[in-house]
Amino acid sequence: MDTPEDPRLAEKLKTDKPHSARVWNYLLGGRDNYSADRMAGDMILDTFPGIARIARLQRYFLARAVRYLAGEAGIRQFLDVGTGLPTVDNTHEVAQRVAPECRVVYVDNDPLVLVHANALLTSSSEGSCDYIDADVRDPESILEGAARTLDFSRPIALTLLGTMGQLPDSDDPWAIVARLMDRLPPGSHLALSDGTDTNKALNEAIAAYNDNSASEYHLRGHERIVRFFDGLELLEPGVVPTTDWRPELAEPDGGPDGVDALCGIARKP
Repeated sequence: MDTPEDPRLAEKLKTDKPHSARVWNYLLGGRDNYSADRMAGDMILDTFPGIARIARLQRYFLARAVRYLAGEAGIRQFLDVGTGLPTVDNTHEVAQRVAPECRVVYVDNDPLVLVHANALLTSSSEGSCDYIDADVRDPESILEGAARTLDFSRPIALTLLGTMGQLPDSDDPWAIVARLMDRLPPGSHLALSDGTDTNKALNEAIAAYNDNSASEYHLRGHERIVRFFDGLELLEPGVVPTTDWRPELAEPDGGPDGVDALCGIARKP
């Protein structure tokens, strides 16, 4: 993607600095990124080549999670916070293949994501899609905006995939998740995944990215990721590597397991 000619738009998009959504898009093989994003992605790949596979495994988990939630769990409403740039098998596409009447609200605060979301995230005629320009640090704005599309008297699936790692401990991301879940009715579900701090090469790659990016990512250990599910009923098999959460088939690209990213789904009693 070329840098916008309008300097005001370039400043708003911060095209001279890597942004997590655009770097992730590059790692997934997308085209919605700028030179700074590609340079950051290549820097991470040089230090930790497995990052591209982690990106793919996150997408595979998203698809499995949404299929489970719309299918076996019977959820018809989704609140996808930290949407990122649209790619293959977005939340509404997976959910509405199972149940066309599903309603989906996407949330992100990147101007480029907003442009693409409005253009590409098109609902089935039976269901609906909306996009909220909001920061995960402001759960009240997210919930207020989501109420325009979602019925808060019926269960909602909250998805936070690779999102809470964007926040440092000083922002108390665990309290933010609790505040979001507190407003959702019983029977709602939380699907969450994030990167772990157990791989030295990945730690080094993320540290280098943080030194050069407009945003930061914070890897966490297993126990700290499990804390996001406090007060909820974790579904089997619990918080596990992204390859291991109810895999339907062997991952198509083989390779090592997904221990560098953990995921889980839990139900609000």
